[in-house]
Amino acid sequence: MFACHSRASGNPKAAAQWMPACAGMTMYFLLIATTLPASAAPLAPGTIAPQFTRTGFDGKQVSLPRGKLVLLDFWASWCAPCIVELPHLMDLQKRHAGKLQIIGVAMDDDAKAPRQTVAQYHVSYPVVMGDVAIGKLYGGVLGLPEVFLIAPDGKVIKSWRGDFKPGELDQAIATARHAK
Repeated sequence: MFACHSRASGNPKAAAQWMPACAGMTMYFLLIATTLPASAAPLAPGTIAPQFTRTGFDGKQVSLPRGKLVLLDFWASWCAPCIVELPHLMDLQKRHAGKLQIIGVAMDDDAKAPRQTVAQYHVSYPVVMGDVAIGKLYGGVLGLPEVFLIAPDGKVIKSWRGDFKPGELDQAIATARHAK
């Protein structure tokens, strides 16, 4: 909230620009804070990732696949680090085609802004709308981006909350692809 306030302070034009994003962030974090236990934490490595099926922005059904490596990315259109990671994630999807499936879960209040972001950045992997229910399945998504690397057998290998170094994902994916 401080970042929203400081960006808009004393500047009506800036306030109008940042108000929708700030309102979205406020509602998201209030909703999460009131529905999750204080000890909410990402799923631990070795935990079976919960299955889900949602309609993707392309109109196709998207489920968490078994039998291939999955990178599940919880993000939002108002989250600057989330937007910065998009090109890297698309590059990973391309480099590991057939071996890795990235699925984006947009945690915005409605689909308008994330649909625009997906179109603007030409996101090349499936993206679905998320909500508190899917966030709870994954241990409570309290910080964005939140990324889970899931093994072909459905077990969580590793998770990241907040900013991460692109090399970390590359190394984790390489290690997982070569694990026996």
